[in-house]
Order: sequence, then structure tokens, then C-alpha cells
Amino acid sequence: MQTRGKAKEVKRRLRELIPLATMEDFLAVEEVADAGHLRHLPPSIRVWQALTTYIRHQHTDYDELLADGYDQDSARHFVFTEINEKLILWGCSKLLDEEE
Repeated sequence: MQTRGKAKEVKRRLRELIPLATMEDFLAVEEVADAGHLRHLPPSIRVWQALTTYIRHQHTDYDELLADGYDQDSARHFVFTEINEKLILWGCSKLLDEEE
């Protein structure tokens, strides 16, 4: 179980990273960041992983590309620009590097 301090740190970092996101999206990203497989990561990495994962799956055609037979790397390549556009829309000063 996550400590209250770590939860506050994740929330703080997330609010700094995407100040213009809707509350619905903010809470959804926060939920992804609380996933067990991310909890071992430092808050800054954890929040970034959760954010990019959420956008990839909820705001792009990534899953459809996978269903159409594209491999993960190809699908990620095709949604790279869309992810960065959403990050910009949400006021994020950090953008996804195509190597990530």
C-alpha cells in the first residue's frame, strides 16, 4: 500500500506536469500511477510513465493499430505526434522523445 506522503508527491508532480488537464483526465492518470507495477518507481518517473501510457491508450489510435497487426514500436511511432499534442494541450513542458 502506498503511503500518504508518496500519494501527495505523485499528485503534486502530476499537477505541475499537466496543469491544464481536465479533472477527469488528471484523476485517470493518477489512478494509472497508483498501479502496482509502477509503485516501485520514483515519483517523477512513475508520473511520466502513467501519463504517457494513459494518453497512448485513451487519446490515440494505439490500441486499434495493435489490433490491426502493427507491432508495438510501429504503433508507438504512429501515435508519437498525437501524444505530444495532448501533452502541449495540457500545458506540459516536457514532451515525449521518440526513443521513449
